[in-house]
Amino acid sequence: MHDGSQERMQAGERQGMDLSAVSNAMVGLYKELFGRGPTKARSGLSDPGTLICTLEDSFTPAERNMAKAGEHQRLRELRMYFQHSSEKEFLDAVERITGRKVRGFVSGVDVHQDIATEVFYLEPVGTPFARAEEHEEELAS
Repeated sequence: MHDGSQERMQAGERQGMDLSAVSNAMVGLYKELFGRGPTKARSGLSDPGTLICTLEDSFTPAERNMAKAGEHQRLRELRMYFQHSSEKEFLDAVERITGRKVRGFVSGVDVHQDIATEVFYLEPVGTPFARAEEHEEELAS
């Protein structure tokens, strides 16, 4: 069965996106922010405006111990707190690499399997590059 993932990756590369650079940036951010980077990382487009980065095996030894102790909810909350407190770094990296503004960001983690997903919703090509918050402030004035 052919799922079209190779075509979507090639489409991303044709649009000027270096998907390996996105994966490398995510690995670097994980190393910097969490103290350990994932051993597997893959980025691809699910459609022209949705970039998905999947990262595996990124838990620190302390996080692995939390999972072994059954502290899954606490581990999920801790990881989500750190990921969202570092949201600007994730957005800046993707915007720099893709040349497109990120209009939405969703981060998730499966604490049982040590798999994280970062989903970036990109503005269409050709959209003026400004953060949504800046635009909203202008409208409110």
